[in-house]
Amino acid sequence: MARHLPHGVGEDLGPWAILALCWLGLIALFHADWAAMAGQWWESSTYSHILLVPLILAWLVSLRWAALRQIAPQGWWPGLALFAGAAFLWMLGDFAGFSLVTQTACVLMLQASLLALMGPRVGAALLFPLAYMLFLVPFGDELVPMLQLVTARIVMALLHVVGIPATLDGVFITTPAGYFKVAEACSGVKFLIAMVAYGVLVCQVCFRSWPRRAGFMVLALEVPVLANGVRAWGTIVLAGKLGIQFAAGFDHIFYGWVFFAVVMALTMLAGWRFFDRGRDDPPVRAAVILADARLARLARARLGQGVVLAGLVALALGFVLWGEAAGRLAAPLPARIDLPAVPGWHRVATPPAWPWQPRHAGADHRLLGRFADGQGHVVDVSFALYAGQGEGREAGGFGEGAVPPGSGWAWEKPAPALEGGKGDMIQAPGPVHRLALTWYRTDGWLGGSNIHLKLWNIADRLLLRPRTTATLILSSEDKANAPAAPALAAFVASAGPLDRWIDTISRGQ
Repeated sequence: MARHLPHGVGEDLGPWAILALCWLGLIALFHADWAAMAGQWWESSTYSHILLVPLILAWLVSLRWAALRQIAPQGWWPGLALFAGAAFLWMLGDFAGFSLVTQTACVLMLQASLLALMGPRVGAALLFPLAYMLFLVPFGDELVPMLQLVTARIVMALLHVVGIPATLDGVFITTPAGYFKVAEACSGVKFLIAMVAYGVLVCQVCFRSWPRRAGFMVLALEVPVLANGVRAWGTIVLAGKLGIQFAAGFDHIFYGWVFFAVVMALTMLAGWRFFDRGRDDPPVRAAVILADARLARLARARLGQGVVLAGLVALALGFVLWGEAAGRLAAPLPARIDLPAVPGWHRVATPPAWPWQPRHAGADHRLLGRFADGQGHVVDVSFALYAGQGEGREAGGFGEGAVPPGSGWAWEKPAPALEGGKGDMIQAPGPVHRLALTWYRTDGWLGGSNIHLKLWNIADRLLLRPRTTATLILSSEDKANAPAAPALAAFVASAGPLDRWIDTISRGQ
């Protein structure tokens, strides 16, 4: 006897074609964000594993296709509200110059548009693939400083276990074999985020029990961090026995490819005996979804698919146009600005032990000066003024500030700050230590929090208010006989209230 499928399903691929057309249009409209994501997948070894995610998503959908054919797609107006939220999030991220937010929002818009065009029952059948789409977003760089510190401490513990004398200075380790830095590339973030994506997939495909899934994810999170510490420790031990050049090459070839492949395999073997999902166990059952009373209540919010598609287009275009209008905002600036005199201090031209010039890409005005007082204190002052914030001109953007990429300077550790600023100890070869204090100033607010700065900038752009943004970085070399903190405190005390000092510069007075 032939089985009759519900009306609108079976071989009717029209709704799926409309969804595909919608997704292509969204990718084209937000092409800059998708191109940036794809560039990171292709060019950055940290995110190269994401190139497999589209193939994994296609495989996950294929496993559910038999069930999807039994579920009739429908337009669903709550999906429009979800899409509006995702588009609004994109605009906020665009206002803040925060690519992680805009890229996440682009993926959320694809998810929400599927719910709007296909309905809650199809969304339930595709719940895991939809959630797994978030792994298309390149994330993890925010964890690098923390992972650098964790790796350095693991290395120190292992060096002490084997009796190798070592000292730790932030992320720099000194041993008899040489001077080592736990660099960003050695933080282990690449393997950690790949293992998170892998672990989530294994939890869905191989486990049914939530306690077992949680246990496997804990293993997937802990193992790469510990393994990376062992990798860094092994590199230092090899450097002591066979030389730094050999250790570096061996680390790249063996540890970079073989060691972590073995660790991943061992993690899988550790969880193997606890797998509780049968090989032929279907990921979803159409009968269960069609009989679910909660989904039936949600499905009552029906709307024509054509109306939904028109709503999606209008929302997407509306938020893009709003973002473009805000991106053109620019506050008036003086033609020239200069660093004012500071009582008790004078400008000097003596060079620093290692060249230091913060990065302020996109700033309309930049100033860099060196001041000294009669007590032997020397302070470097970096100031930047922006007429507005946007793409390519974010005061708190990635790589901006006291540690410009490729300068020889590296972040060492957080440091206490003054007057609500943000403190960082940074280091250059030598080693040369430097304490850098950063403040942002906009719309009457002064502080060192990049998050707070972005919130102020977002508010201005939402209301289409042009406001200037200023960055002030005070820095001094930190030496055993001349610590940086007292020099910076003395300069701040002499300059007077920093908010007024910054405003004086910004007005060109």
